[in-house]
Amino acid sequence: MERTEWKVGELARQTGLTVRTLHHWEERGLVVPSRRTAAGHRLYDDRDVRRVYEVVALRELGLSLEAVAEVLAPEGDRLEGILSAHLSQVEARLTALRDLRTTLAALVAGLRSARAPGTSDLMGLIDEVSKMTETFNNYFTDEQLAALEARREELGEDTIRATEQEWPGLIAAVQSEMDAGTDPASPRVRALATRWAELLEAFHGGDPGLREGLYRLRDENAEEVLSRGGPTDEQIDYIRRAGAAGV
Repeated sequence: MERTEWKVGELARQTGLTVRTLHHWEERGLVVPSRRTAAGHRLYDDRDVRRVYEVVALRELGLSLEAVAEVLAPEGDRLEGILSAHLSQVEARLTALRDLRTTLAALVAGLRSARAPGTSDLMGLIDEVSKMTETFNNYFTDEQLAALEARREELGEDTIRATEQEWPGLIAAVQSEMDAGTDPASPRVRALATRWAELLEAFHGGDPGLREGLYRLRDENAEEVLSRGGPTDEQIDYIRRAGAAGV
């Protein structure tokens, strides 16, 4: 039989989240445990686990906590729509996220056949999503992550989404110039290098610590970054030479 209630520490371990995150979501009214023990300990039930997944999925889709609260405010069963949207995003990530894609596809298929996903299924999915961000968090301090969140709020989701969508085309354009044997010092490639630097600055905002963390993350996880559609070492070297030529 599946568990029906979990203490906050147990839920955190099962899902890969932190107790602090669950407490913060409770303070924001996003995931409030269904009941407490006589001693005041939080107890989360199946419905709470579903709510945790909804928050995790919407955050993964790029929504701020304020936007998540707005989406989850109306009554009704939103899980199928959220799972479907999450699946669409995962499909774009291809190889690196294949395991997560398979899990999501199975859950969506189950919902469409009127079979609700089990609590253990949702916990496993939450754990997979949490692991996706673990590597990223290892390269930035809590203060830097808070600065990134503030910058995200400042730029707005539309700007961030547009920036993310521009990267694949820019990387493809760089590769096209490389394939054509174009001198990196040419005006065309230098223009690409300028835009490359602008997109990077949209992330780090000129902060030296954020910039260094970003470069270390890419250098030490090159294969994973590449599998998610990131640039190759050769492309980065080409852009660096183009940037140097423009100095």
